[in-house]
Amino acid sequence: MRTLTAPDRWLALLLAALAGYVDSLGFLHLGGVFVSFMSGNSTRLAVSLAEGRWQAAGAVAGVLALFVLGAMLGALVAGGEGARSRSRVLAVEALLLGGAAVAAGAGIAPVAIGLMVMAMAVENSIFLRDGEVGVSLTYMTGTLVKTGHALAAAVRGGDLWAFRPYMALWAGLVGGALLGAVVYGRLGLDALWPAAAVAMTLALGVRFSRAA
Repeated sequence: MRTLTAPDRWLALLLAALAGYVDSLGFLHLGGVFVSFMSGNSTRLAVSLAEGRWQAAGAVAGVLALFVLGAMLGALVAGGEGARSRSRVLAVEALLLGGAAVAAGAGIAPVAIGLMVMAMAVENSIFLRDGEVGVSLTYMTGTLVKTGHALAAAVRGGDLWAFRPYMALWAGLVGGALLGAVVYGRLGLDALWPAAAVAMTLALGVRFSRAA
């Protein structure tokens, strides 16, 4: 986060909020399974296997496989770095979320969840650096570790406020998740439509407001 330009920081915050929003919808609908946080799902897979709950284990394994597929799709769509790349990735994310909303409206919840998982995986290809994920947008473990390291550096006499970009990213995801939980309580998975609209708006904004 600290190496990003100011516009990119705002984009990252908005995307973290979007990820929190969508993850909250999936979490509530699935009763505790995440659509973006695969560390938690990996633990759930292990626990389900240990307890002999094969159906639950199979469902979580499917989510993990779809996330990997989505990450692959995101990397292929990005094809590099820069505004054009980011816009393409955001457009694909918007299409996946829109497809999820359509599937949910048609009563095909498993398809909706699968598309949500892929959308969250795709989002992680927006900030690539040398072919690797530069900023974690849908999971915050690394961000909180960086926050702790920045605070340690401050104790040793470094920048007192170096932790702020990381905490802001975390707060963005939490705020988005809070909003998602509230909207889900009123709209159910129809709450995916605003998420798709936000992703497409960001795709167009990135494409036409920045140098290619």
